[in-house]
Amino acid sequence: MNITRILAIATNGFREVIRDRILYVIGFFVLLLVLASRILPPIAVSADEKIFLDLGIGGISLLGAIVAIFVGTGLINKEIEKKTVLILIPKPVTTTEFIVGKHLGLSAVLTVLVATMTIVYFSLMSLLTINYPLHSLLIAIVYILLELALLTAVAMTFGVFTSSILATLLSFGVFIMGHLSRDLLQLGKITENPGIEKITKTLFLILPDLERLNLKNEAVYNILPSTGELLSSLIYAILYIVLLLTITIVIFSRRQF
Repeated sequence: MNITRILAIATNGFREVIRDRILYVIGFFVLLLVLASRILPPIAVSADEKIFLDLGIGGISLLGAIVAIFVGTGLINKEIEKKTVLILIPKPVTTTEFIVGKHLGLSAVLTVLVATMTIVYFSLMSLLTINYPLHSLLIAIVYILLELALLTAVAMTFGVFTSSILATLLSFGVFIMGHLSRDLLQLGKITENPGIEKITKTLFLILPDLERLNLKNEAVYNILPSTGELLSSLIYAILYIVLLLTITIVIFSRRQF
């Protein structure tokens, strides 16, 4: 695996996504926050600051997830449809380099996107003289980036063997179920039905537990988990990303173009 080739693919992927005007998402985010700053004070007296904190970090997470899924599912299919993959694969570019480079490229775009929205978020809160736990919010945003990298890997995995539309639907399904997997596990136990309990356990084991990376509420209240838990969640996310990318590489290497 050649790092130079991976970085070249990542750079080209980064430029391609930026050219797709994906950063217009930032404009929507700014508009959302500005409107919230005008609407919330009159209708949510004494609670507007807390709602603004929640809305801002929630918007960063949701908009990032939408970009990760919509762009991630089309990363490989676009190359196949445009036939550019037929030029790349015969060259000394391995499947692993191609997939890892694409993932790094989109992850870099998401990092720029999230970083820009974070700067806007903090700037507006400072202008509105809203007190916010800077350290906790920054840690939560790092874990949002981890979740987005994981979602990108999920989207790419579905994208290499299904159509972009189906891959998008499946990825959104994983996103939603990944945040509800713990609730599903508890639901299975409450039903006391062995069949349902087995299904919920299987789903919990297969689906990524995205709630491990969801620190938004804790950050707003400045009550983050212990360092050990944070480290455990970090390792969990990295291992899951590596597993998904490995599956993507195996599937992609067996495709006939």
